[in-house]
Amino acid sequence: MDVILLERVAKLGQMGETVKVKDGFARNYLLPLGKALRANAGNKARFESERATLEARNLERKSEAQAVAEQLDGKSFNVVRSAGETGQLYGSVAARDVAEVVAAEGFNVGRNQVDLNNPIKSIGLHPVKIHLHAEVEITVTMNVARSADEAERQAKGENLNSADAIYGVDEDALRPEDFFNPEAEFDNDEE
Repeated sequence: MDVILLERVAKLGQMGETVKVKDGFARNYLLPLGKALRANAGNKARFESERATLEARNLERKSEAQAVAEQLDGKSFNVVRSAGETGQLYGSVAARDVAEVVAAEGFNVGRNQVDLNNPIKSIGLHPVKIHLHAEVEITVTMNVARSADEAERQAKGENLNSADAIYGVDEDALRPEDFFNPEAEFDNDEE
């Protein structure tokens, strides 16, 4: 199906372009959300008459997104979750959780704006992309920890998933030759 884009759509095209998409994508996503119109003579004329209004609205949305991006870009957010000794979370941190944490800080971000391919399943500092507008993308850091104190230590650069943090052992002191010496002679005389 050919559609006329009413706004920029990532990996598809710019506003005003006529692109060919799969019928289901057009019927279930582009048309209901008002991102496109079916490409026919009537809709082309309608688009051309509304082009200035659409461009002005898009520019306004972009400037609002830029203002939010300046405040939000590079920020770090703490997420406290239960985890095992090795740092594996008992649950996970999904896009919905990221959106809730960012919204709790006073920023209006929906979960569909969070670009998280896989849920976060371990403690640590995780970069997360947020699409505020089709042309405005920022990265925030999710500091996933077992407690607020642990999150503070992670923010300072301490690695809480290392053997030292988990077992109280210095990783530099762990060498394979201390545990197994292939040149050692064993007395295996069985009688």
